[in-house]
Amino acid sequence: LRGSKSFTAALPGEAERNGHGLAYKSVSVGHLEAAPLSPSRLSLGRASSTATSTAAPEQGRPRDYLVLAIFSCFCPVWPINVVALVFSIMSRNSGQQGDMDGARRLGRMARLLSIVSIVLGTIIIVLYISLSFRGNVSF
Repeated sequence: LRGSKSFTAALPGEAERNGHGLAYKSVSVGHLEAAPLSPSRLSLGRASSTATSTAAPEQGRPRDYLVLAIFSCFCPVWPINVVALVFSIMSRNSGQQGDMDGARRLGRMARLLSIVSIVLGTIIIVLYISLSFRGNVSF
């Protein structure tokens, strides 16, 4: 018995689907073609926000808050400010790749973590100074 190198599968309009939920059609081995994705499927990937929403006007590049994240690295709350810096860099990379929604979301997270780091760092510094000053004063 000899097998064929091509096969026939469900056409895009039929109910048969492969393991990923995408329809497929008859082609030779190694050349599976998927049906075009719906707009709701496009929003799940790292596609540009203009591909999913044509009604929204281009608002420019979203802020990544890199300067704020770098400034927060001087505070003594090292895990939070390092994560803020990473989110800021990820926001910048997403913006350069065209994923404006992802860049905006990552930028907001970087801003939040930077502000939390600065506030907690300021509280730690003030407590350290006040406790060390109180320990040095003798009555």
